[in-house]
Amino acid sequence: MIEVKNLCKVFQYKNASGEMTDRMAVNNLTFKINRGEIFGILGKNGAGKTTTIRMLTLQTVPTSGSILFAGNPIKDNEIKIKQLIGVVPQHINFDQDLTVGENMELHARLHHLSKSDRRQRINELLKYVELSDVINENVRKLSGGMKRRLLIVRAMIHRPEILFLDEPTVALDPQIRHSIWNLIEQLKSKGVTIVLTTHYIEEAEQLCDRTAFLSRGKLIELDTPDNLCKTYNKSSLEEVFISLTT
Repeated sequence: MIEVKNLCKVFQYKNASGEMTDRMAVNNLTFKINRGEIFGILGKNGAGKTTTIRMLTLQTVPTSGSILFAGNPIKDNEIKIKQLIGVVPQHINFDQDLTVGENMELHARLHHLSKSDRRQRINELLKYVELSDVINENVRKLSGGMKRRLLIVRAMIHRPEILFLDEPTVALDPQIRHSIWNLIEQLKSKGVTIVLTTHYIEEAEQLCDRTAFLSRGKLIELDTPDNLCKTYNKSSLEEVFISLTT
């Protein structure tokens, strides 16, 4: 479904001497994401996870390389691809002056849903994540777990085929994290392809069909969690991760 070939991203920054210097954030990535799978991207801070997601979701332009959606170059089909994807950012980015329902309404209008479809879709999604009773509450009043669930269904408002989740359970307690996992698994069961970045190794082990390990912008390993454990003779994906990144 998604094919990444020799993808690179270089940023410029000032070094200690005040000179402009290049930093390679993503270095020659090549991989494929299959339709209907949960594809995990793991790595330490600075590994290139978020930059990779930003390029896949048309928020950042690659320095070189190519991204294909269903065989079509991303740069030639931007409008169509934006209709196919939903994006859940790492940071909460609701309009804090609006209610839950108004935030959903705004997002639905941005995707040009009709009035009747907007109303039906908002009610359907809020019921799905058990937030119907707070539709008229200001988004500021929601708990962290509620906001994360709302971020996910907001991204689903236009029925995307592919959902990008950038660290969707960061800073949540274990109980809420497991509720988000259940939601992600339910979305997969409905045929949604999911691309997930995470710091939590157990999250990838629980959810992902395949996992890519990044280190300093490079792809160092890619396989199913079970195969990775067998290949490296480890009992858990966390042990594999430690052996590859230390």
